[in-house]
Amino acid sequence: MKNKLLWITAVLLLSFVFTSAVQAENKEKYVDVSVATLWSEPAETRDVDAPAISNPVDMREWTESMTYEQKLGLVGKLQTQALYGQKVTILEEKGDWVKVAVHGQPTPKNELGYPAWMPKEQLADEKRYSTLKDKKPFALVTSPTAHLYDDKNRGKEFKEISFNTKLPVVTQAGDSMLVATPSDGMKWMNEEDASVYNSEEEIPEADGEDLVETGKQFLGLPYLWAGASGFGFDCSGFTHTIFKSHGISIPRDSSVQAENGTPVAKEDLQKGDLLFFAYDEGEGYVHHVGMYIGDGEMIHSPNSASTVEIIDVFESDYAVEFAGARRYLD
Repeated sequence: MKNKLLWITAVLLLSFVFTSAVQAENKEKYVDVSVATLWSEPAETRDVDAPAISNPVDMREWTESMTYEQKLGLVGKLQTQALYGQKVTILEEKGDWVKVAVHGQPTPKNELGYPAWMPKEQLADEKRYSTLKDKKPFALVTSPTAHLYDDKNRGKEFKEISFNTKLPVVTQAGDSMLVATPSDGMKWMNEEDASVYNSEEEIPEADGEDLVETGKQFLGLPYLWAGASGFGFDCSGFTHTIFKSHGISIPRDSSVQAENGTPVAKEDLQKGDLLFFAYDEGEGYVHHVGMYIGDGEMIHSPNSASTVEIIDVFESDYAVEFAGARRYLD
């Protein structure tokens, strides 16, 4: 009897361990749309937001169809965005929505990544994709946006994806490369739209000039609250993504970016340093960030009425709110 009880206990323990492992694995999914927009609360959307909460999404239709007032209506309702193929961990479920932590977006809000809500249908958990992502080199999109195609000759478009998207590379042929997608098998893309690396560590070390040139690709791109893609950025989404595309991980939000890195005096500013601006003439809460590009100028994504721009920062209205600078380059 004693041996039987021990055997039953062992079986139950193994079953619990296996079930727990499966449940933990099932909580990790991959973004299955070109850009997933994450919300503060589930189902807090409007009719105009339909192109952003479907699968597939149409980011251009969404961002270009909104009026200025409708863009302002997103303030506080959106948290961040996640890119095609990016890993997330499910934290909570509510109907057709899930609260996830976006891996690769550091924040004190959750050690796994930035937490917010998104439609469940925008996620996939295809095992083959997960395996390829772990074992294959990856294509890092370097164009503001790029297209995936159904055929090697790139005649039939499948999906438009964002800058900084990372997808496993299966093979390269001529000027095309075959990449894996989270739920739609293999697709082709133009090799000119991406760089291929075997690991994150292989991404070349960047200097300030590299960051500045990357940022300038987006001049004229309209602002989007919580935006973190080549379809639209908010201020910290812009700086976070520019650094991330060069293999440098910095916090997602400006207020947290302002607390990390190395403090830099105004007279010692270099290209690539981040400049922060706060309420109460620079003494209050940090609400904005831009990147120094030299000669007293800053590139930034300012607000819903503007686009990514370059300004003479200390001769602008931002000067009075200057709250310091941080350096994230070695």
